[in-house]
Amino acid sequence: MLKKIASLTVALTFSASTLAQSAQPLTEPENFADACPVKSLLLNFELHRFGGVVDKVPIWRLGVEDSAFFFSAGMAIEADGAPNAYNAENTGLDDLSSASEHGHWDGVLQDRDGNPLVQGPNDPFPGYYISCTALNDRSKGLFDPTRFVDASKIPYIALPEELARATGARLGDFATVFNMRNGKFSHAIFADLGALGEGSIALADNLGLWSNPREGGAWVGIVYVVFPGSGDYRPKSVEEINEVASRLFQDWGGADRVRSCADVAAWREPVFLTPWDPRPIRLPNNPVIESKPVTTSAAATTPNANSN
Repeated sequence: MLKKIASLTVALTFSASTLAQSAQPLTEPENFADACPVKSLLLNFELHRFGGVVDKVPIWRLGVEDSAFFFSAGMAIEADGAPNAYNAENTGLDDLSSASEHGHWDGVLQDRDGNPLVQGPNDPFPGYYISCTALNDRSKGLFDPTRFVDASKIPYIALPEELARATGARLGDFATVFNMRNGKFSHAIFADLGALGEGSIALADNLGLWSNPREGGAWVGIVYVVFPGSGDYRPKSVEEINEVASRLFQDWGGADRVRSCADVAAWREPVFLTPWDPRPIRLPNNPVIESKPVTTSAAATTPNANSN
């Protein structure tokens, strides 16, 4: 989808074991090479902006046999799949510019002429556009708004199609995302294609981020761990996401591995481009990421497992 790019820094994708409500924030290891000697570079993913390459993001894995990959970035908030994401009056959860550009629609269903389809009187939000995600429930009607993964209810991530292809990640795979500024983490599902560093409203709520798709998100400090081949191309409930991702995350090494192997680039002063100003700018030291009080979604009520 056409989305605001909140950051052009390094992002880490991982399956966390539980939704930690009070985990300790990560701190930079004194000697990162010693802390995580088995980390290996999988690839450098090029970030394109304004017709050129603006940064290269290292994508890491642990050992040559480990299919899971991780990276660190910021997070732009995605509303796609929510039935009240977009409407003609631009009063939906997200701004229409996130779903359209130069007459091309992305993130909403369209008719044969390229016009966005509108929900009917029996749909969840009559008059709103039918917002879609790449992952969908094929057992439901093609124009059923509930066919898609609701960003306001389900914690999900989006990945660039090129990165998914290079790493073997498939729609429906599981991940866990960690907010290194406050120690909170959330399980998630890979539900949409987009820019590097995008997450749903529900995911942002779980991480203690301001989840307003128009203005919220984080510039830096978000770690993602993704488990390629762990899903079945089908949407999942919050409970199913938590159950499967918890097991995957513990098998991968759990919170201790995240703390020891989070990329040192997560602490570097990032260079990024805002969607409003094409000039490169730099964040001040210790930027404030959380602009609103933490809002805990239903997904964040899962009891914590022992992360030690």
